[in-house]
Amino acid sequence: MRGLAVDKAGKLSMPELSMPTYGECQALVKTLSCGVCNGTDGKLIHGTFKNMHDYPLLLGHEGVGQVVEVGKRVTKYKVGDVVLLPFLYSAQDGYFSGWGGYCEYAVVGDEHAFALAGQGPGTPGYDAGCLAQTIIRPEDNVDPVGASMIVTFREVLSAMVRFGFQANESIVIYGAGPVGLCFTRFAKLLGMGPVVTVDIYDDKAAEAARLGADVVINSQKEDVEAQIRKLFPDGVDNIVDAVGVNALINQAMKLVKYNGKICCYGISAEFNMQLDWSGGPYNWVLNFLQFPLKIEEYQAHRQVMAWINAGILDPSVFISDVIPFERITEAFDLVEKKLPTTKKIVISY
Repeated sequence: MRGLAVDKAGKLSMPELSMPTYGECQALVKTLSCGVCNGTDGKLIHGTFKNMHDYPLLLGHEGVGQVVEVGKRVTKYKVGDVVLLPFLYSAQDGYFSGWGGYCEYAVVGDEHAFALAGQGPGTPGYDAGCLAQTIIRPEDNVDPVGASMIVTFREVLSAMVRFGFQANESIVIYGAGPVGLCFTRFAKLLGMGPVVTVDIYDDKAAEAARLGADVVINSQKEDVEAQIRKLFPDGVDNIVDAVGVNALINQAMKLVKYNGKICCYGISAEFNMQLDWSGGPYNWVLNFLQFPLKIEEYQAHRQVMAWINAGILDPSVFISDVIPFERITEAFDLVEKKLPTTKKIVISY
């Protein structure tokens, strides 16, 4: 099989690899699609992902695949099932695992089989990732390309639960990339409001408006602080950094209300900053969520699928480009260009 690798210098390649091995509590999966994560994949390529130092790495963590073989203890999966989040659990032919979701084959685990084999939570080598390796049913209203978007949906929704967002609370979202657009759409679906989305591009701000933002602000053309203070004289309940820029925390400090929350999603490329709360209220909360837990992703799955199957959440709206695996490096060239029209890029197989 082939995969997508990056070396310590940030150079991408598509090496030939051995087929992944799998245990009696696991299944082999043929990859159907994998979403490009601008945050995680980009930071691994640029060497700025926190605590990831072993290179070369096999990239990808938003995969969708079809089960082709199952271990003898497996009951969760059968051949032909379409499943989310196949991974490479260990190094492959000298390449370390950056989750390996772009590889043409990967592995999923059966948590029930692991538990019955005495390898459940708390035992050596247990990996909670199998909790979020969820089957897409034939009756679900999504194809394999769209299904790759479910990974981001679940991560964002589980973050919103972790942040404690509530209906009728105001929210300002910095960023209208794929993650920011998810926060925007979900805020409306959860009954939050007013919902304000801020971006530097008109195209992305307009997309946020189409997905339900009550107000959109282009920070290159408008005074964000003045606009938000006009909308919320007493401050905002919740402010989300969906970009990963530490300077936004200090901007948010001047806008958050008393006992409000500033919420940072994802791993920033910078691990420190000068925090200035002189312009903020006396009491406020700063909440970082750098790495969603797989059990939280699993718990978000039912709600995400209910929205999709009800027709009120359309994965295709968040996808701008579908690129075949043979041209996968072109996807990352596109990411680096930072075009205002680019949303989620999905690799198809």
